[in-house]
Amino acid sequence: MAELDNAIPEHLRCQRSKPTKTPSADFAPAYPSYSVRFPENAKDLVMAIIGLQYKSTSDFESRSRPDAPSKVTSLLKSERSPPSFSEWAAVTDNQGFYNILAFAYWPSKDQYEAWASGSGFQTWWGQVQPDSYGHGLFLELFFPSVDRLETIFNTKTPEGSGHMRDSWSGEVQQHAYWGSMRDRLPAAQKDDLTSDAFETPSKINTNGLREQRVRVSGKNNLTVIRSGQDWLATTAEERKLYLETMHPVLIKGMDFLRDQGEEVGCYNCRFLVIVSSPSQPKADQDRTFGLAYFDDLASLESWCKDHPTHLAIFGGFFQYAKKLNNNLTLRVFHEVLVLKPEQQFFEYVGCHPRTGMLKGHK
Repeated sequence: MAELDNAIPEHLRCQRSKPTKTPSADFAPAYPSYSVRFPENAKDLVMAIIGLQYKSTSDFESRSRPDAPSKVTSLLKSERSPPSFSEWAAVTDNQGFYNILAFAYWPSKDQYEAWASGSGFQTWWGQVQPDSYGHGLFLELFFPSVDRLETIFNTKTPEGSGHMRDSWSGEVQQHAYWGSMRDRLPAAQKDDLTSDAFETPSKINTNGLREQRVRVSGKNNLTVIRSGQDWLATTAEERKLYLETMHPVLIKGMDFLRDQGEEVGCYNCRFLVIVSSPSQPKADQDRTFGLAYFDDLASLESWCKDHPTHLAIFGGFFQYAKKLNNNLTLRVFHEVLVLKPEQQFFEYVGCHPRTGMLKGHK
């Protein structure tokens, strides 16, 4: 067997003061997985979410005012420091509102800021009002330093921040056991990454428009996970197995975090479907991902390890893989960000009060 790689790139490794959770020195996972390698000179990166919120899918389909999806698409295509990668996803939330979100990634905060200024986005966002479009809008920004980000992929097929990779790791040892997520985070070599007890985020009024434009403060070690599934290229046998066994328990887990997440330290969860076009959205066959915000890494780990909704997902996946003799064509990945307060930005314009980090704000 080939020697397993370390999920943490060599230039980010240091003498640990926090022990790893690896079961043993010679632990070998049952199936291969890989982590992204960013350029060694990378200091930080950006994941930006630009959201548009409609009262319903029919409200979206019948929109007659200026077209916000087209405006956002145009801004993202600017020649001034455009994103390295962007895509659209959609979800109907538990309030019945239809949300369509642009996800965009930049390889540094400097390049994001150059785009925001040069493309006109910053001016547009600062002036936009819900009356301009007849619906809500929101902006959620994450600026993790590279030591506060980890990724895991079961195939070398990029998703999200993986599109900005310099290369891939070899098969990593740090996966398929409880605590492996923390073991992949460079910052966790010396930091527990803990937060204060679960608390409601502070609401910051802007421009005196109390109900129309609301900013929410950042939280120390807020943990963001984007965890995706792609069964577009699965065999007929595996597709049937996935849809009958894995997908239903996944939805159940995402619904729990969406509706009762406060019980486990989760502020918000969206289970999104990739769409091919924001103007005429059509599900990009068989690609979904969950996006959840936890008060810290320990809360995410606790839900993963102890809660029946995730145990059903985790245990079900091992049974699923075993039935396929660990020869999966299903593609799964996640990226986890553990953020300082200044590495977060949340602003909501004309959105309902359970949107994103507005949920439960003070």
